[in-house]
Amino acid sequence: MNTEKAGKLRHILSNHSQETALIAIILIVGLLVQIRTGGSFLTSSNLNELMRETSMLMMVSIGMMMVIVSGGIDLSVGSVMGLAGMIAALVLRDHRETPVFVLFLVAAGVGLISGVLTGFVVAKLRIFPLIGTLGTCDILRGVIYLFSKGEWVSQTDMTNEFLAISTGSFLGINYMVWFAIVTVIFGYIFMGHTRFGRRIYAVGNNEENAKISGINTEKTKWFAYIISGIIAGVAGLLWVCKYGCAQGTTANGFELNVIAAVVLGGVSITGGSGSVIGVVLGALLFGVLSNILPLIQVSPFWQRAIRGAVILLSVVINALVSRRAERKALERREQNERSK
Repeated sequence: MNTEKAGKLRHILSNHSQETALIAIILIVGLLVQIRTGGSFLTSSNLNELMRETSMLMMVSIGMMMVIVSGGIDLSVGSVMGLAGMIAALVLRDHRETPVFVLFLVAAGVGLISGVLTGFVVAKLRIFPLIGTLGTCDILRGVIYLFSKGEWVSQTDMTNEFLAISTGSFLGINYMVWFAIVTVIFGYIFMGHTRFGRRIYAVGNNEENAKISGINTEKTKWFAYIISGIIAGVAGLLWVCKYGCAQGTTANGFELNVIAAVVLGGVSITGGSGSVIGVVLGALLFGVLSNILPLIQVSPFWQRAIRGAVILLSVVINALVSRRAERKALERREQNERSK
């Protein structure tokens, strides 16, 4: 019985090698920092702040995962966040009686339109994703300045009801964390338990084979960009709410953190493979690094370099673990074939 349980455990670990490695890294880093800081890391207040800080990264990473799994990439999500946050903030500034849920609809609508544009460029016009989304990134960033006329929307132009989203809580959990939880649940169900999610994997794995099997690859890729845009739009509004201002540089460069978290979570940059759980852990590890470096009093000049080094090390470890699991799976298949 113990042998059977051990075999099942090895099977689970081998099938989830990326997630297992990330969990181990997070636990080791957390334990070391807990010892180094004298217990100030694993406190309820610090963990709540960690999850609050990581919530937007986790949300946008789920959308980016869908795009990358489909075989694309999106360098415009930071600009989508900035544009959605700015337009919603301008609406609130000029119409302070606007309900908060309407602002979320506005932000999601901006994200939807942006996703349609980006998806059209990549899926319909067949422009290489890196180049196409780099172009839409600059276009959307320029549109922000056109709408705002180069001005900021400050905290004084926002209502207390709106700002309370970043500080309020439900069942002891911050509202922003709830948005992340809902997004993760949606991503998990959509990618793992719907026909369209399976089509995204199929297109990213082998587009030609997907076409032969009757999948509309253009529609599938386009839809992935649309979902990513909607999530980025909502996250952009949360960004404005959290920092209390909307400006032309809102979320500028945030897409690089998102891509790093997704790749860190084990999603293949060439598409076709990756899990929502892995992305969540990747975003969480990225958030842990951002949280602990100030705690252990690391110079700001070194923080970015250390984050980059740890991310690179984690990706290398994940790759090694994945290759080891693949070799073992291949050996098992060969043994089964010989036994037959």
